[in-house]
Amino acid sequence: MTIKEIQEEIIAEFSMFDDWMQRYEYIIELGKSLPILQAEFKTPSNLISGCQSKVWLHAGIKGDTMDYTSDSDAILTKGIIALLLRVFNHQQPADILQADLFFIDQIGLKEHLSPTRANGLLSMVKQIKLYALAFQSKYGLS
Repeated sequence: MTIKEIQEEIIAEFSMFDDWMQRYEYIIELGKSLPILQAEFKTPSNLISGCQSKVWLHAGIKGDTMDYTSDSDAILTKGIIALLLRVFNHQQPADILQADLFFIDQIGLKEHLSPTRANGLLSMVKQIKLYALAFQSKYGLS
């Protein structure tokens, strides 16, 4: 699936909920579905700066697509990073770098987060894109 298609799927899922309490619960459930991040990747170098909670993000490459794994010590933040990884995982670096993340505004996520969590969300997106840029440059990927 393309990044655009995944975002449209997320928007459709969130439209099924009547209020933001249900949406928060869904985001938390998504976080619980994140695969366990191996302890070796929970290092200071994998911590995302700018997040209120601790968020670790590890990136690798499989073939010509990005492979991200992540974890957080906060349940809501873990759900937010799970949403982002759903959009960006297994995508080519160039597609990640060019992606317009319209789903964040469409589902109203940013406006329903505290200012510090909203800043953390932006920091997560920035770090995901920085990894894509680094791997694109290192491996000459499109």
